[in-house]
Amino acid sequence: MSDLPALSGDTAAAKRAAMTSDPSRPEARSPRGFIDRRGRDVAAERAILTAVSGVYEQWGFEPLETGAFEYADALGKFLPDADRPNEGVFALQDDDEQWMALRYDLTAPLARFAAHNWETLPKPFRRYAYGPVWRNEKPGPGRFREFWQCDADTVGSARPEADAEIIAMAVEGLEAAGLPAGSAVIKINNRKLLNGLMSAAGVDSEAQKLAVLRAVDKLDRLGPDGVRLLLGEGRKDESGDFTKGAGLNAAAAERVLAFTAAGVGGRSDTLARLADVIGGSAEGDEGLAELAAIDAALSGLGVGPDRAVFDPSVVRGLEYYTGAVFEAELLLSTLDEKGQPMRFGSIGGGGRYDDLVARFTGERTPATGFSFGVSRLASALKAAGRDLAQAVRGPVVVIAFDQARMADYFAVARELRATGIAAEVYLGSSGMKAQMKYADRRLSPAAVIVGEDELAAGTVTIKDLDLGRALSAKVTDNAEWRGQRPGQQTVPRAELTAAVRAILDAD
Repeated sequence: MSDLPALSGDTAAAKRAAMTSDPSRPEARSPRGFIDRRGRDVAAERAILTAVSGVYEQWGFEPLETGAFEYADALGKFLPDADRPNEGVFALQDDDEQWMALRYDLTAPLARFAAHNWETLPKPFRRYAYGPVWRNEKPGPGRFREFWQCDADTVGSARPEADAEIIAMAVEGLEAAGLPAGSAVIKINNRKLLNGLMSAAGVDSEAQKLAVLRAVDKLDRLGPDGVRLLLGEGRKDESGDFTKGAGLNAAAAERVLAFTAAGVGGRSDTLARLADVIGGSAEGDEGLAELAAIDAALSGLGVGPDRAVFDPSVVRGLEYYTGAVFEAELLLSTLDEKGQPMRFGSIGGGGRYDDLVARFTGERTPATGFSFGVSRLASALKAAGRDLAQAVRGPVVVIAFDQARMADYFAVARELRATGIAAEVYLGSSGMKAQMKYADRRLSPAAVIVGEDELAAGTVTIKDLDLGRALSAKVTDNAEWRGQRPGQQTVPRAELTAAVRAILDAD
């Protein structure tokens, strides 16, 4: 395929318009909520996955891969009451008339796998997994229909220490991914504490419990005064819209607010304050005992209150979790795309879910885990000025002068690759100048020139493109620049790989 000539802005726009107006040609567009990523962004996420996977394996977790599709009934709470189960998930009907859907997360497939293979698995079963998940939801800024998650879970241990281990490993994994120590904190709560709080506050109905939890979940945004209104009769926002409250009396509302405010200072101090608020409730006391065990284990694992704290205001996924819940919050200052300060918030979370495997087996099986969105973590690092999406280095490019000499060029590339150096032969049909431009756009470290003179002399000419890019920023005289040919050397063919390796090592 020959290279196309460059088009002016007006000509290119006219050509695109003509292409899209032709009814026989589809418009080149991505579905909403799905994005294309080039090398630098792929490399950033790959670096995160490599780092975190290394932590998981060091802690004794084995990798597990499951298929992209699960039977829709295996997705549990995400299966809607509809003839076609595609609300929230992407579903299709197989030729055996069974509905299957793209996985919504990595936990439901784990529960199905554990239930199916329980007799042959080591118990507890410790696994980590990463891969894409799909959600049939309305896309928006930073909200995609396809994204990658990275999870670690322990199935088969009811010990609070299993929760503590997951939390400590999440701390280490986030730091390995590029977050410095102290730049994120894991906030921990327990579903049983919240149940004890509801009992102490006299909340009985499920609807009222949900209203209380929704109010507490808005604490960061509305503050205590706003939450107090939502716990009572309700709140009118700035637009005049009214949100009906939970209907608690003043004493019960203050008890809930005292509960949410207990998470100050060290973990043991928080436990003491919580005991004052909900002590005496059997389920609340059980939750306090579990958090005390988690505290002791975290201390033994070297995770202090600067990295993991007890925060009673964390109410994530409480229809799903059965015990401890945890959420990772970014503490670094972050900026949005316009350079304005913003609160990034959660970068991952998890908790104990002892009922999920039981959907398949009928027997309660304890499980706990942590998950974070890889793309979200990469975005968090970027927003905090710690972007991992560095420019991806291209291969060494071997310049092609003569069709009759292609075998010689391929031999040069093969020689470089044999020593672990990425290399390619230019396979377009452009001349020398365009080939050098191609290598520069690929961010190639070097270009190798093997013309007739080099072939006759048994040499190769190597253009150090890294040095050229660095020096070009200081150029004041283009003619002098061309005459000096900076970063160019001719070496014997036997010294090719050593010379290219020196350029790579100098980076």
